[in-house]
Amino acid sequence: MNRVSSREASKDAVDAITGQWYAVRPDLDTAPMAVFGRIYRIAKAMGDAMERTYNRYGITTGEFDVVATLRRSGTPYTLSPRQLSATLMLTTGGMTGRLDKLEKAGLLTRSPDPHDRRGLQVTITERGLALIDEAVGAGLEVQAGVLQGLDAEEAELLTGLLRKLLANVP
Repeated sequence: MNRVSSREASKDAVDAITGQWYAVRPDLDTAPMAVFGRIYRIAKAMGDAMERTYNRYGITTGEFDVVATLRRSGTPYTLSPRQLSATLMLTTGGMTGRLDKLEKAGLLTRSPDPHDRRGLQVTITERGLALIDEAVGAGLEVQAGVLQGLDAEEAELLTGLLRKLLANVP
């Protein structure tokens, strides 16, 4: 693997910020800021890129998440609003708004739950299935394009390090 030390890599905005902190507070260890500053910037830039990608399909990233959750649940592509809310960490109010818009667009349907007369089932439509299959492919192309700067070994290492870091988040 061709590892590039931080001294060899081109400087970025985070280097400038940590350098400024070092100039005014040399007593601080800004290594955590260097890591999380980049994570925040990557997350923001990729979030914006994914939003643009999904907007081409007439949906937002949040709406993509709902339809994608139904799709990856497998046949019959049906979940309760409560299951969707729990998976997506959304309030029931937030979920209702998304479901209303997606149902109006013909991407999903809501129907009574045959096992719970008080409950509902949300099911992806054929139109929703076709749309999400295209949108997920387009999103993966964007993500793969960004990862082209890493070789396979580096990408695997980064995946493992991020998984380990995520496990430590309170």
